[in-house]
Amino acid sequence: MTTAPGQWSFTRWTTIGQLEAIEVHHPLFSARLFLQGAHLTHFAPTGQPGWLWVSDTARYETGRPIRGGIPVCWPWFGDPARNPPQVKRRIRSKAAHGFARTAIWQLEDVRESAHDVEISLSLDANEDFSGVWRGRARALLTVGFSVEGCQLALTTFNAGHDTLAFTQALHSYFPTSDILATRIRGLDGATYIDTLDDWCPRIQKGPVEFTGETDRVYESGTPMTIVTPSGLRKLISAGSDSTVVWNPGPEKARRLSDFPDTAWKAMLCVETANAANDYRVLNEGQSHTLALMLRRG
Repeated sequence: MTTAPGQWSFTRWTTIGQLEAIEVHHPLFSARLFLQGAHLTHFAPTGQPGWLWVSDTARYETGRPIRGGIPVCWPWFGDPARNPPQVKRRIRSKAAHGFARTAIWQLEDVRESAHDVEISLSLDANEDFSGVWRGRARALLTVGFSVEGCQLALTTFNAGHDTLAFTQALHSYFPTSDILATRIRGLDGATYIDTLDDWCPRIQKGPVEFTGETDRVYESGTPMTIVTPSGLRKLISAGSDSTVVWNPGPEKARRLSDFPDTAWKAMLCVETANAANDYRVLNEGQSHTLALMLRRG
């Protein structure tokens, strides 16, 4: 059921630091979604620890990305120089991961029921962003919560007359009590680009394990399971044929902003993406949806 702000039963506005957010306090689960970046930083079924990792030193400041949760990287992913030519020619910035993660999104809708809550936010990439990107598009992020898990659907609409090429990711951070005892199942046999080894292609053998800094783009959008000492988490994607796996390791962790030196031991990123050769192209009026479903193990 669609509800107006004054009629919300489980959803309310709040302010964290300098940023406005929407909090959900449902009998079955809780969540927090920021307008800046359409950034989900918390989800947990009632009585469970949070399913997402957020840095203890994250800062909630205007124009500053939040370290952790699920940042939305759009309409490009990673270093602009490493994007395909069709995407790179539209970028007028040296900043990584696009402008959506620090832009203010608009609330479109809140739907509540006794079993679930769904929130939709939108961002119009128009002339306001012409200094950093050439194009016209609209992004719509719909986030759904239930006791079974949460799901995110990021839809891109080409609002211009020209063909639109873009890369993107739902840059998900997950917690673990021990990264060295953490595994990712589901990528065995997949080809990946090792960005730490001159972007050379490799073949994954067995589950993904972590022994230090890891930064890989897998050519796979198959279902995965994150195995940690605390349990399992299932990831199911749609509209994606690439997965990014990242952990900064000890040396890079010391150079990162808003990231404690030892935090690399307690987190990992498994990102649902359209990255590298998995960039997407839309003609005028077309749309594409990138989706992620998080479920119990």
